[in-house]
Amino acid sequence: MEPAYLIVASEEDPVAGAVRALWGTPPATGWTVDGSAVRRLTDRALLLVRPGRHVHDERLDARLPAALRRADLPLVFPSIHRSGAGTATFTVHPLGNPTDRADVGGRPGAFTPAAPRWMADALRRLSEAERAGGLGATYEATHHGPYLEQPAFFVEIGFGDAPGPPAAAVRELARVLLELREDPADRVVVGAGGGHYVPHFTELATERSWAFGHLLSRHALAEATPAMLDAAIAATPGAEGVLFARASDALDPRWARLGARRRETEAPRRISRGGGASPPSGT
Repeated sequence: MEPAYLIVASEEDPVAGAVRALWGTPPATGWTVDGSAVRRLTDRALLLVRPGRHVHDERLDARLPAALRRADLPLVFPSIHRSGAGTATFTVHPLGNPTDRADVGGRPGAFTPAAPRWMADALRRLSEAERAGGLGATYEATHHGPYLEQPAFFVEIGFGDAPGPPAAAVRELARVLLELREDPADRVVVGAGGGHYVPHFTELATERSWAFGHLLSRHALAEATPAMLDAAIAATPGAEGVLFARASDALDPRWARLGARRRETEAPRRISRGGGASPPSGT
C-alpha cells in the first residue's frame, strides 16, 4: 500500500524520542535518507529518524527518495512545545514565518504548504483524549520553520518544567500519530486574527467541518506585507477563503487579499466518532 504520511522524529527532541521508544524498531522499507532507514509503522504511516533539531531541518523533502517526494505526502513532526507559561498541552500548527524574521528556523516571510485536513484530524483526536481526562489540545499560529516544499505540520506536547513529557500524553500522541486520516468533507480556510493560541479556531475545527491551513495571529497580520499574505493563501492548498477570529479583525482592508470571508456556520456541525454530535467545548 502506498504510504499516506511520513512521521519525522528528531534524535534531539524529548517528545519524539519518547514516542519512538513506544514504537520500538519498525521494519525498514529499503528507502534511506542520508543513511537513515525509512521505516514502516503501519500500512499508511512511515517513520524517519533525523539528527539535529526539527526546526532547522530545511528542505528535508528534497532529500527524500523520489517515491516520497509527493505533494500529497505530508511530513508530521512530533515535538516538544515550549512556552513562557509552561502550560501542559498538546498543540498542532503549520510551518512558516509570517514576518520578515526567521528566529526559529525557516525563511523570512515564507510558508511551508499546510496540511489542513491532516492537522484537523490530529487536533480532533487529541481533543477527544482531552475529554477523557488527558491534556488540553489547541491549534497554534504559524510561527517557525523548517522551510519545506511538501506539506508539513508539528504535533507537540508542552510539559513546562517537568523533566520529561507525561507518560500518558506520550501514549496518546503515539496512538494518534498512527491513526491520522483526512476527512474529505472538511472545508479548508486560512485563519486570521486572535492571539498566538487560537481557541476560537480550535473550537470551530473540533465542532464543525472546518480545517484550517495557515493561522495568522493579529500580531503577525500587523507586520505581514501583502506578498506574505498572498504566500499564506498559496500555501494553504484548497483554501476557500478566510475565517476571522472576531468581527473587528475583518474590518481592516489590508486583510481583504486573504480571500473571501467565510461565515462560521457555513460548515456543518461534525458528528463525533462516537456517533453523536460533537460536544461543546468545556463539557
